[in-house]
Amino acid sequence: MKTIAITGANGFVGTNLSVFFEDLGYKILKISRSDVNEPKRLENKINQANIVINLAGANIINRWSDEYKKELYRSRITTTQKIVEAMNSVLSKPELFISTSAVGIYDNKKTYDENSAEFSDDFLSTLCQDWEEEALKANCRVVIYRFGIVLGKNGGALEKMLTPFKLGVGGPIGSGKQAFSFVHMEDLKNAFNYAIENVALHDAYNLCATIPTTNMGLTKALGKTLHRPTFFRVPEFVLRLQFGEGAKVLTDGQSVVPKRLEESGFTFKFQTIEATIEDLCKSG
Repeated sequence: MKTIAITGANGFVGTNLSVFFEDLGYKILKISRSDVNEPKRLENKINQANIVINLAGANIINRWSDEYKKELYRSRITTTQKIVEAMNSVLSKPELFISTSAVGIYDNKKTYDENSAEFSDDFLSTLCQDWEEEALKANCRVVIYRFGIVLGKNGGALEKMLTPFKLGVGGPIGSGKQAFSFVHMEDLKNAFNYAIENVALHDAYNLCATIPTTNMGLTKALGKTLHRPTFFRVPEFVLRLQFGEGAKVLTDGQSVVPKRLEESGFTFKFQTIEATIEDLCKSG
């Protein structure tokens, strides 16, 4: 029985991955925030792990005050630094480090795969670039998954979207033309298992459905599946008032495809937003 140590195990993705891997027979060790700040405790847990999964990070959808930007940086980069230092220090080194990043690393000018990357020069992209740089310092095989918006049941982004749509007041954000790259939770879980089972995987991979959509495409899929109207637009200025610079996560999406994963042999079960929303909302 192999052991997986997970940071951010109590979050939406972490909870789903923990249950998924426990069902596959893995032992799960949760690395808490207090563990990260206690080098000996952190090393003790990592010394027991065959695989380390790093999901730590403060919620990106928030008002980006100067203080909150520091928290976003600390919770991702500083935490990753400490994990990598511990991994490189222990006698029994993990065989694999799966760290995370986001498609926000790219600009929004066109559709990108990993080989045609054009990184933005804004705060979010710089955050992702620094995050990945720290992860790659681990002295073992490293796989970095650049998440699209993770869509799943009972939590995450979709749960927040459903309420206004179910009330009949859902609609696009702004023009609705902004790109929306996403991934179904089931495909995400399978991709993590795929990284463990396929030792040829290394470096950064886009983890998002094969066919990106737009905010309007998401809106239409939700309206169709839930049988609700979708004409209540959310003006961008309302989000900017609420989130400040952080509103760009919702108003300024990226169009990204998972070329490296597909070329490696991984198959996405949910390739379109229509199939994803239909599956996740079919029971209500």
